[in-house]
Amino acid sequence: MPRALITGISGQDGGYLADHLLSRGMAVHGLAREEDGHVGGLDPDAPGLTLHRGDLTELPALANLIADVEPDQVYNLAGISSVAQSWADPVVNGMVNGLAVAGLIQTVWQVAQDTGRPIRFIQASSAEIFGAPEISPQNEATAIAPVSPYGAAKAYAHHLVSVYRGRGLHASSVILYNHESPRRPETFVTRKITAGAARIARGEADELVLGNLDAVRDWGWAPDYMAAMALAAEASEPADYVIATGEGHTVRDFVAAAFDAAGIGDWQRFVRSDAQFFRPVEGIALVGDPTRARERLDWRPTVAFEEIVARMVAVDLR
Repeated sequence: MPRALITGISGQDGGYLADHLLSRGMAVHGLAREEDGHVGGLDPDAPGLTLHRGDLTELPALANLIADVEPDQVYNLAGISSVAQSWADPVVNGMVNGLAVAGLIQTVWQVAQDTGRPIRFIQASSAEIFGAPEISPQNEATAIAPVSPYGAAKAYAHHLVSVYRGRGLHASSVILYNHESPRRPETFVTRKITAGAARIARGEADELVLGNLDAVRDWGWAPDYMAAMALAAEASEPADYVIATGEGHTVRDFVAAAFDAAGIGDWQRFVRSDAQFFRPVEGIALVGDPTRARERLDWRPTVAFEEIVARMVAVDLR
């Protein structure tokens, strides 16, 4: 039975990726921090799932885990996912999202060399590596020019994938654009919006305060994006892939769709914008061109924007 190791299994993405791989008959080992009480919406007793507690920065323990598990595939989803938090603590962000990836990918390469067993490595990269791009949509050839500590650390990790690909490792960087689900925590603006709309609909709140309503993002369905990561691992040749829908929507569009799904037509009465929630740098539309993924991986998004928002609101209303 093929085995996969997922770092960061306790998050939205880790849970959906584990679900996907388990459904395909793989044995899944997941690394989660001691302080993570939940595990990505997963049943910790699910057949084929083995959980390990540890930290991405604990390299000796990580090396022992990889050697013990002998995975066929390693997916790195661990990290600090908040752009705002990266401004508050850029050093820790750089260590976790950048330097720790260097340790992980070197460990994977070394174990593969020592055992003679090929290991496929997939890095969860981010559209934030493009920063404030001059063109939209972006593709794999778009200049990497981050404008936040988060983006800079992710860019370093992204480049490492190419470096180790040059050393013979089957390593792919999957450049994920915004991808949502009801498993998103409210630290993300999308879940803040859907949960806020649900509270207002239930009469539990009368205001929702957001940042830049005109910011444009490319929002997709998280399980679709995890399926893309699995396809990248299975591809005969490693490569970088932009995973996106190719459609841009403003935060304002997301708000309107969420309030509509909650049964509120006049959302403007309840929502205001506050400069404290604006990003220091906001470029043109972060919208991805998934042509390479479509042509090489036969991957396509399956859930439309309005349906993604409606599914999130439905859960928050319950």
